[in-house]
Amino acid sequence: MKILTISLAVGFLFIFSPAVSGKEYVIKFATIAPEGSTWMKVLKEFGQEIQEKSGGQMRFRIYPGGVSGDEKDVLRKMRIGQIHCAGFTGVGFGEILPEVRVIDLPFIFQNYGEVDYIQEKMHERFAAAFEEKGFVLLGWAEVGFVHFFSNKPIYSMEDVKHLKIWMWEGDPLAVALFKTLGVSPISLSVIDVLSSLQTGLINTVYISPYGAIALQWFTKVKYMTEFPISDAAGAVLITKRYFDRLPEDLQLILKESARNHLTRLIQLTRMDNVESVEILKENGIQITPTPPDSVMAEFYGVGERARENLVGKMYSRELLDELLFYIEEFRSKQTPIPNTRGHEE
Repeated sequence: MKILTISLAVGFLFIFSPAVSGKEYVIKFATIAPEGSTWMKVLKEFGQEIQEKSGGQMRFRIYPGGVSGDEKDVLRKMRIGQIHCAGFTGVGFGEILPEVRVIDLPFIFQNYGEVDYIQEKMHERFAAAFEEKGFVLLGWAEVGFVHFFSNKPIYSMEDVKHLKIWMWEGDPLAVALFKTLGVSPISLSVIDVLSSLQTGLINTVYISPYGAIALQWFTKVKYMTEFPISDAAGAVLITKRYFDRLPEDLQLILKESARNHLTRLIQLTRMDNVESVEILKENGIQITPTPPDSVMAEFYGVGERARENLVGKMYSRELLDELLFYIEEFRSKQTPIPNTRGHEE
């Protein structure tokens, strides 16, 4: 009888001890962010935190630097369960929810204050829409304000038309912009850009200052425009199928950790972009000054026509009007400040 009692006690300990019985959840996480980048450093810290807070029950297995393919490859793998979670730019999350690309529109934001205000106002709408598509939005990330990097200086729209410009393969927003600009870009996967710059297939790209350094694209160009084209958003998504498998306490840990680390990542990315401009200068990159207002008005006009052309195709008139309303609402509350041109507020 005593032996039976001891056996039962050991059995109950085996069943109910978290260290023994807790199922391990390995979240396969893909990103095009390269090793050593701020994005990867914060992601690893994020992974360490969820592992510690879950008592080892939940952890990331990270596939960095595009080893799982570009964002469309990753999305396909998420849909068949090979990858569970990923960090996306607009090109990737726009494949899931095209309307969210409204926050990536060219020549629409003047500073990060406007970007933050829009994300705050429209977060719940987009989060619900992502969930309907089978994905949980863990939080926003950011590439930052994007500029042209080229081997010839850009002072006008006419200059742009004579360059061999890369376009992210399959990006409908870029298609609309370049079509309005009257440019025929060269469509390539993001993982083929560096080699294409090396061979001369392309001589112009668009990316944030920090991104140009992290991906080494800056080594193959000579100029960066001072004026930004757009603010490139990012997001971390996990499939709802996998998220729903997690116990509620682990879901809470994942969401809270994501919110904290992604908020920090956005701030670090913005700091990196400011510092990167100086690093680029030190490495011989020439910053072409923002053209006169009359020339910039042409670029802004292109942005306006491009976003109008996407109404009914990528997003609704209602959504675009809502975005523009919030931007004007934010601006009306501010004291006049200089246009930051994407570097800092």
